[in-house]
Amino acid sequence: MSDYTKSTDFASKDALPSGNAAKIVKGTEIDTEFNNIAIAVATKADLASPGFSGSPTAPTQTTGDNTSKLATTGFVQAALGALYPVGSIYINAAVSTNPATLLGFGTWSAFGAGRVMVGLDAGNAAFDTVQETGGSADAIVVSHTHSATSSVSDPGHNHTIGFQNNTIDQNSGSSALAKQGTSNTSTASTGISVSTSISTTGSSGTNANLPPYIVVYMWRRTA
Repeated sequence: MSDYTKSTDFASKDALPSGNAAKIVKGTEIDTEFNNIAIAVATKADLASPGFSGSPTAPTQTTGDNTSKLATTGFVQAALGALYPVGSIYINAAVSTNPATLLGFGTWSAFGAGRVMVGLDAGNAAFDTVQETGGSADAIVVSHTHSATSSVSDPGHNHTIGFQNNTIDQNSGSSALAKQGTSNTSTASTGISVSTSISTTGSSGTNANLPPYIVVYMWRRTA
């Protein structure tokens, strides 16, 4: 883009005395001035729908300005920097490139590998501090006990044995009941022993604590 520079000092001619040849305005001087103006105009952008080339510059507007002013690269970088201040999390579901390269600013480090994010809860000791970690991918059974009771009723017992005594008449040879009754064996226990076992149930706890999830790239701005 060329700026117009006047070649002839027409005002100085007015101060010259009459008859001085330099006082005369020449056609070549006028022609030179018009040529210079034409060149300068031709290299200027139009007001309506101008087409720029090269690396044109413009004032960088204040961040947050939502008017129709032109936005420069400086304005865009400042706006992105305000959108992603230090401590911000950048997430991408396809590209693993460091955001410093993608966005053009900041220092970023990979963040939250293998973890999901949860909102701060001041009323819950597990979630009351920013960047506090916890939890496990594997199910952990809360400590507890099982009890079982077995009982056997065998206080000891005896067996009853019946008996009957007959007599033989020596003269007739006939038999006659002489005595009958019962008798008991001595008391004894069986010596029975009982064992009780509790069977296991359920499934493996590996990865049993995981919520429904989707894997993405996460980065945290550190500077």
